[in-house]
Amino acid sequence: MSVRFVTKEIHAYLDYPVAIALFALPFVLGLGQSNPLALWLSVATGIAALILTVLTDHHLGVIKVLSYKFHLTVDLLVGLTFIVAPLILKFAGLDAMYYWANGIAVLIVVSLHKPEAA
Repeated sequence: MSVRFVTKEIHAYLDYPVAIALFALPFVLGLGQSNPLALWLSVATGIAALILTVLTDHHLGVIKVLSYKFHLTVDLLVGLTFIVAPLILKFAGLDAMYYWANGIAVLIVVSLHKPEAA
């Protein structure tokens, strides 16, 4: 039995709330104390995530021009970026923990992706 259970449909349902959280939570949590980029990186990523979701070829995509495989690749890159950003940009405290937690969460979701049957 495979532990990969995140289907394309489940992933699509996660995308919109995650995008909204990425641009709302930094303000709620008061991110940016160690570096203003800690606030704005998440906001920009949230906006980009919303656009990516709208453009992805899945059942909740509005303008289905980007493949789901491309979407997963972008998610992987975002997860990795969120892991290294605190180190490169010298985020500390809550700023760093926010990015590490989100990066780990994104990488877990991507790694649990269940490939579609051929």
